Amino acid sequence: MKISPPAVSIISMYTKFDDVYVRESKGRYTNLRWFFVWLTQAVFFGLPWLRWDERQAVLFDLSARKFFMFGLVLFPQDLIYLAVLLIICAYSLFLFTAVSGRVWCGFSCPQTVYTEIFMWIENKTEGSRSARMRMAKQGLTAEKLRKKSLKHLLWLMFAGWTGLSFVAYFIPAHSLLADIQTGQLGSWQCFWIAFYALATYLNAGFMREQICRYLCPYARFQGSMLDQDTLIVSYDQQRGEPRQGWSAKEKQNSERQGSCIDCSLCVQVCPTGIDIRNGLQHDCIGCAACVDACDSVMDKIQAPRGLIRFTTARALLNDEGSRAILRRIWRPRVVIYSLILGLIVSAFSYALLTRTDLRMNVMRDRRILSREVEDGAHENIYRLHLMSTAEQARDLRITVTGLDGLQFQSQNLVHLQPTESRTLPVTLRLPANHQAAGNLQFEFVVYAINPEHQQEQVILRESASFHLPATLNEK
Repeated sequence: MKISPPAVSIISMYTKFDDVYVRESKGRYTNLRWFFVWLTQAVFFGLPWLRWDERQAVLFDLSARKFFMFGLVLFPQDLIYLAVLLIICAYSLFLFTAVSGRVWCGFSCPQTVYTEIFMWIENKTEGSRSARMRMAKQGLTAEKLRKKSLKHLLWLMFAGWTGLSFVAYFIPAHSLLADIQTGQLGSWQCFWIAFYALATYLNAGFMREQICRYLCPYARFQGSMLDQDTLIVSYDQQRGEPRQGWSAKEKQNSERQGSCIDCSLCVQVCPTGIDIRNGLQHDCIGCAACVDACDSVMDKIQAPRGLIRFTTARALLNDEGSRAILRRIWRPRVVIYSLILGLIVSAFSYALLTRTDLRMNVMRDRRILSREVEDGAHENIYRLHLMSTAEQARDLRITVTGLDGLQFQSQNLVHLQPTESRTLPVTLRLPANHQAAGNLQFEFVVYAINPEHQQEQVILRESASFHLPATLNEK
């Protein structure tokens, strides 16, 4: 018997790029998505202009090596706080994904938000989906050139605004605006404004769904965070099939007809151009635009809503309602994520609440452990790195305790400006008649001076050691 060779097919590593013409959607989820568009952009564009005392509320001052977040002042030594904050965001994302699927992608992701804004501009300048498709098939005309030019001009203006706002998180917004008005922007400032603006322009204007499909890793590993009880956008195949175009009157006379009338509106409104009726796909960002489109069609043909809806795979299979879905929210995966997130947030909050507004790092001079001076006494040299996160200037006095005879040989009064970080060289001397030798333990004690009440208060203690060579004691 002749055996035919197996069929061979070539799978491309990259799908051919086809333009996606997205139809404008209306409905409850679209309104919710626009609410988050306004919310996220109000935060992004508004934060650089908020004031906190005499400074910008949120500022990452790289030149001064300080991060300001409202009343919180962080130095490079405090990057652990930023790392923990990122961990909290990551676990929050895991938790929300386990419960509600890709709600972050569909409603709050910067790529989704900016794409939504750019598509709104596109709809207002070039017209509806069908008008844009017709214009794409036309040759270059004056009307087409006018609409395209206006669209790209508005895109570039908005992208430039995002670039300016991004840089305002690193350079005070008022200073940045003054530099623009006087034409004194530096080369690096211009570069980063242009870079972020260009990234926004290209990603939201041209790449759009390609970012979600190929560049964003979240779509690739989301399967490991979803289970049978995760809310996802799903098509009710049992109710919708067989699909066929029909009118409301025909529906009443057809018992075997599914609810789906194959209008393809769910595909037309999808920002990634997929057909949700083919099942869960990694391209789906959970924006629920298809839900709004399908609900509007169901209303027109007088059929119940929910042919496409947020549900779980288990509920869809067993035809269960919202009560059954809610009962399964607190499952092991969600409980574990919640416990871990709660512990991290609690530890993070405790660390912030108990954090002092003055810290001191004691560093010994590595070049000279100890030196003998003219009267036989011995000296050690230290560098005290003082970091104040207080918003007010303060006067300090530094003393030593715990080692008899140890004396300051340098200035021990310090005036720190608000949120100042300063390195102070300090020389300590131990008399020649001291009997002990080796590394002798003592403490630096920092007093806060209150000139109004003429009193001092201990606010910081830091352990250190004084190195006294054994040869000195033998002499």
